Amino acid sequence: MYFLGIDLGSSFIKASLIEADTQKRVGSASVPDQEMGMIARHSGWAEQEPTQWWLEIKTLIKKLIHQTGIDGSSIAAIGISYQMHGLVLLDKAGQTLRPSIIWCDSRAVSIGDKAFESIGSTFCLSHLLNSPGNFTASKLRWVIENEPDIAARIHAFMLPGDFINFKLTGEINTTISSLSEGMFWDFKNESLSKELFDLYHIPLSWTPTIRPTFSVQGTVMTEVAKEMGLKPGTPVTYRAGDQPNNAFSLNVMKPGEIATTAGTSGVVYGIQEHLSTDPASRVNAFAHVNHSSEQPSIGVLLCVNGTGIANSWIKKLLNHNGDMSYEKLNDLASMAPMGSAGLTMFPFGNGAERMLKNKMVGAQLLNLDFNRHSLSHVSRAVQEGIVFALHYGTDILKENGLQPKTIKAGKANMFLSPVFRQMFSDLINVPLEFYDTDGATGAARGAGIGSGYYTVDNAFSSLQKIEEILPDPINHIQLKELYEPWKQKLNTLEAL
Repeated sequence: MYFLGIDLGSSFIKASLIEADTQKRVGSASVPDQEMGMIARHSGWAEQEPTQWWLEIKTLIKKLIHQTGIDGSSIAAIGISYQMHGLVLLDKAGQTLRPSIIWCDSRAVSIGDKAFESIGSTFCLSHLLNSPGNFTASKLRWVIENEPDIAARIHAFMLPGDFINFKLTGEINTTISSLSEGMFWDFKNESLSKELFDLYHIPLSWTPTIRPTFSVQGTVMTEVAKEMGLKPGTPVTYRAGDQPNNAFSLNVMKPGEIATTAGTSGVVYGIQEHLSTDPASRVNAFAHVNHSSEQPSIGVLLCVNGTGIANSWIKKLLNHNGDMSYEKLNDLASMAPMGSAGLTMFPFGNGAERMLKNKMVGAQLLNLDFNRHSLSHVSRAVQEGIVFALHYGTDILKENGLQPKTIKAGKANMFLSPVFRQMFSDLINVPLEFYDTDGATGAARGAGIGSGYYTVDNAFSSLQKIEEILPDPINHIQLKELYEPWKQKLNTLEAL
């Protein structure tokens, strides 16, 4: 018997299978071969086609079953992880009405800012735990204001994971965790936020039915099962946004525990038990996967939009002959000295940055010297700039009471770079632990819990630490000396 996990990212979609009794991963696959593109019809916009996600997922599951050689009928349950904050709209026939407005799209910033003023900062921070900001509810309001013909046909709004569950099961439902990340949930009243729904003129009837994160959220439809090689009636028993799921994948479930990722965006994510958030709303607070009204579990999330996407941008620029890879970029970065010979990178070129109070400061490469700097300097400067940005955000988390003693991560994406992972540990000055897991594997574990086969306490019995990076005191001092002028320049950019 196996559990299947699906992880819908904005660049790739991954799936993993774990064997139920041993909890060992028996196979993983990813699609497409090249990173998925984003539709950017205007500056600051970012959209993707949900129907493309679905086509890729069907290919992915068939690919994974073929690679592993298992009988698809032996998959007992499915878990879903997904890119957060996106908006998918369905009509009554279950058809998508427009491309999804995804997480890094910035068009609704002003709408959220006005809502923050209208409802009041005290209410927003105590009930929503955030400013309405550029989250899903504000994106939905943008559609209502700017695309009335589409708004008139809306039957249901969804987040990306809700849509994948719908395509698998035909069920239109969501979770409190999903609603909280979209700014639809009132934590104080433990209900949908009447104030925000009224302000944005969103009918409550558009809201999907609410299901627990760990529960049966539908069963795979017969025609879908036949196409993918699954058993009809296979239950979907877990669903969570990618960052809560990543923390869950690393068994980060208790206050004080910290997880990090550095994919397209970079995130540092910690757990707290009380309903509070940053007064300046620079970090986000959402319901964690194990949140309940009786035992609150709030995931506090620091996000830097421009991390892996900055590295990807450099790779594309340098790939004229088709021979540039991330491994080669990492090798180039290792050839340059600390500080990149004065070359400085600000990686904020992927939409409005929440930790910079939703400002779009843009990406910048400063102090470039044509006679001095090579590709190795550029590669290292990009990685240093990303580490500096994550450190800047981690300091904000510390201001809000989170004190990381150890940070957990999966050894993937930017953390595959020896330079990057050592700099991260050195500058933040905490040990960095790596585990052999990923979002898809975590979603598979979640499916096991949701089906009742595992408990939260025993679902991670096979999770093992594969490496630990310890901070170097000398490197810490040197990196701090490089970081301080970087921070001062960033403060200047924010003020413009």
